[in-house]
Amino acid sequence: MTVTTADNGGMPPLPPNGASGADGLPSADFEAQNHAREIVQASGTSFLAAMKILPEDRRIAMYAIYAFCRDVDDIADDPAPAAEKIGRLKTWRKEVERVFGGEPMFLTARALVRPVHQFGFEKEDFLAIIDGMEMDAVEDICAPSLAKLDTYCDRVASAVGRLSIRAFGAQEERARRVAHHLGRALQLTNILRDLDEDADRGRLYLPAELLDAQGIETRIPREVLAHPALPYVCKELARMAKDHYRMAGRHMAKCRRGPMRPARMMMMAYRAVLGVLEKRGWTRYAEPVSLSKPRKIWIALRYGLV
Repeated sequence: MTVTTADNGGMPPLPPNGASGADGLPSADFEAQNHAREIVQASGTSFLAAMKILPEDRRIAMYAIYAFCRDVDDIADDPAPAAEKIGRLKTWRKEVERVFGGEPMFLTARALVRPVHQFGFEKEDFLAIIDGMEMDAVEDICAPSLAKLDTYCDRVASAVGRLSIRAFGAQEERARRVAHHLGRALQLTNILRDLDEDADRGRLYLPAELLDAQGIETRIPREVLAHPALPYVCKELARMAKDHYRMAGRHMAKCRRGPMRPARMMMMAYRAVLGVLEKRGWTRYAEPVSLSKPRKIWIALRYGLV
């Protein structure tokens, strides 16, 4: 769902830098906060459990980050013409500028104003996420180079991680390395999980070098998925994901434990999903994969409390 100015309910924009509260921060915008929370709750995201263990102000910040990502992602996935999608993303670029100036119009953007001031989010990370969505909006990505795939993962996932670690309260440099590796690990897992769904959209995120190594010449998504060498490509991409999980865990172990709890929960949940994918096998890519409720509860209890 894309939030437009019509969703603003006719309310005037916030004054520059927002109306200050007693803490010197822009006053809480409860309408916008509720809007962001509703987006997260309606999404069914597996990250919700990790968000819920955060203190209220940090949880509100994560809801706003997620809502922003969902809004721009919905633009990229819309079947509208590319020019229209690029125009809507350009409008979001302007809205990011308004967030940092304290005068946004969209409900989702208004939800970001207080967290931006409170936790020092960097404008470049929001713009990087939009850059990633533009990669999907301009054309359907099919068999990108490894370098292009890495850039894509940095924009749509690691940039989100860089915002998230600030919301979690992790300020050390190693936390940025966690965001770098964990974002890539999560996105590669998503790619392997969503092969069938992406093919329906005409997209294929399996890198060209891996396809070439297995003698797969076609770049038509459905033909690639039907190729007998597909499992070998997926195994190699899974290996790359596991390398990133390993590096993320190594850096995470040297960060303060408290702020890393949500990241640890996200990492273990997605590592478990990758394990289920590997056990299922890569020829059954159309079968949906999810974790059982008992396993989700175990991960929440095991990694949300340490």
